[in-house]
Amino acid sequence: MIRTGSIVRFALSTGLLLCLAAGAAHAQGKGPKHYAVTTDRAIVVTRDVLVRHGYEVVRVEDLGDRRVVWYRLGNRGKGRGKGKLEKLVIRRERDRIVFVDTPDVFLADIDIRLRL
Repeated sequence: MIRTGSIVRFALSTGLLLCLAAGAAHAQGKGPKHYAVTTDRAIVVTRDVLVRHGYEVVRVEDLGDRRVVWYRLGNRGKGRGKGKLEKLVIRRERDRIVFVDTPDVFLADIDIRLRL
């Protein structure tokens, strides 16, 4: 037979762990990432990360303090063609680069490469 005290301890410890996990997950979404690199380096790293993930960079537009990178999924084989055209924005703020509208999958790899 299970004691009531052990059930209460189990419930409290489980609740505490869930609260800690939720707090850690919430802290990871801090908004756009800022980097102290040149715009050219950010473009080169972004292009390299996209190509490694199987995407092709269609064009890069220069719109003042923003660079818009248009990309799509490469040839998917078996007559399915290429993916839809998507974009990500690299914006310059003072002496920092900010990635806007960048999927988390790419942002993690870009983050690693820009910190080297």
